[in-house]
Amino acid sequence: EYEGDRNSEGQRHGFGKAQLPNGDTYEGEYERGLRSGRGTYRFKNGALYTGNYLQNKKHGKGVFFYPDGSKYAGDWMHDQRQGYGEYLYANGDTYTGEWVNNKRHGQGTYVYKDTGSKYVGCWVNGIQNGPAELIHLNHRFRGRFFNGKPLGRGKFIFDIGCEQHGEYIQPVQVKKIEKEEEEEEEPPLPLEPIWKVSEITKLTPWSPHDEGSPSPRQAGAVTEE
Repeated sequence: EYEGDRNSEGQRHGFGKAQLPNGDTYEGEYERGLRSGRGTYRFKNGALYTGNYLQNKKHGKGVFFYPDGSKYAGDWMHDQRQGYGEYLYANGDTYTGEWVNNKRHGQGTYVYKDTGSKYVGCWVNGIQNGPAELIHLNHRFRGRFFNGKPLGRGKFIFDIGCEQHGEYIQPVQVKKIEKEEEEEEEPPLPLEPIWKVSEITKLTPWSPHDEGSPSPRQAGAVTEE
């Protein structure tokens, strides 16, 4: 079951290899009978952790390979993802930023592999929440998020050289009577916040927008998102 160094009291101490009763294996450093220091732990289900331990818990820097193909590389504390780290998800998405209690929490960047879009901003308990920027291929949205959705004042910045200012408003649920022929298959979706445009301006990267309007604003000419 164990092959390696021991101290004078017979405890695992130093470097050793262990086969656990559940089929997992550990190879690395021990201190007074507990995994402490650098080591590699292989789970029977195919997962693998290589990194630092403190008193049998993942603690410090380490990399965890999950059975679904995802991977986390970064800080650990008491067996939890905590501190700063990068997570590569099974679908190819990535998150790089701060973690607390195994959840995305603090400042972080999430990149969606399918679209190339990128969320850069605040997270609370794994959910997009707070000031952030959502960057797309040829435009970006800058504003605040609440429970994973944009809400309140913000602006879209277009690469063609203009900004669309406005706010996201949470619509009130209203029961609609609709024809049932084509609607049956689709379950009702939660209401998405609605974007209301207030004005369109030139890019305002450095200075606040001047008092005088440069030209009549043609809100109707702007295509919808």
